[in-house]
Amino acid sequence: MNDNPLLLLVCAAAGLYAAWLWWDDFRAARAGRPHPRALPGAGPAPALACAVAAGGALAITAAETWGEIHLGLNAEQSKITVLFGGYTLVAAFIEELVFRGFIVVEGRGTAMRWVGAVGASVLFAALHQFLWEWNKDVPFHLTLTAKGWFSTGAVFVSSLWFYAMRFAVRLNPRASLLPCFAAHLAKNGAVFAIKAAQGFVVGGW
Repeated sequence: MNDNPLLLLVCAAAGLYAAWLWWDDFRAARAGRPHPRALPGAGPAPALACAVAAGGALAITAAETWGEIHLGLNAEQSKITVLFGGYTLVAAFIEELVFRGFIVVEGRGTAMRWVGAVGASVLFAALHQFLWEWNKDVPFHLTLTAKGWFSTGAVFVSSLWFYAMRFAVRLNPRASLLPCFAAHLAKNGAVFAIKAAQGFVVGGW
C-alpha cells in the first residue's frame, strides 16, 4: 500500500468521510441533541483525558524507539513516503472507530470487556504488516523476525492503552473516542517524526 499513491488517496478520502460523519454526531451530542444512531464514542471528553492519552502514547513510542536502538533493530525499519505518513493520521481515526468504537464488549462486566479488549488487540497487532508480507511482487509469506515480533508487541501494548483510555471512567466518563483519537494521532505522528529524523522517509509519494 505504501507504494500505491492512488490507493492511499482513495483510502484517505474514505477515512475523512467517516471522520466527518463521526464529527457530525459529536457536534449533535455536544449540543444536547444526540443522534439516535450515532457512531460509537461520539461524545465530548475532558481535555485532561486527551492529554493523558496522548502523553501515554508518546511514552510508549519513546520506549519502543529506545528498545529498537538498544536491541539493534532500528536499521530494519520500513521506509515510507510523506503521503503514507499523512495517510497514517487518517488511518488512526478509522482504526479507533473500528476497534475502540465497534469492537467493544458491552453489558457483560469489566472482566469480559477486558477479555474482549485483549483479543481485539491481538487481532489489531496481527493486522499490522510486521510478521507477514504480501504485495504485488511478493506472495503472502510470514516474516517472523525479531523486529517483526518487537514491533507487533509495541502495537499490542498501544492498543491496550487506547482501550484503557476508552474505559477510563474517571478520566473519560462518557466513554468518548476523543482520547483514543488523541493517543493514536500522537503515536502515529511521533513515529513519522522519528522515521524522518532517522532517514526512513523517502519521497513525497
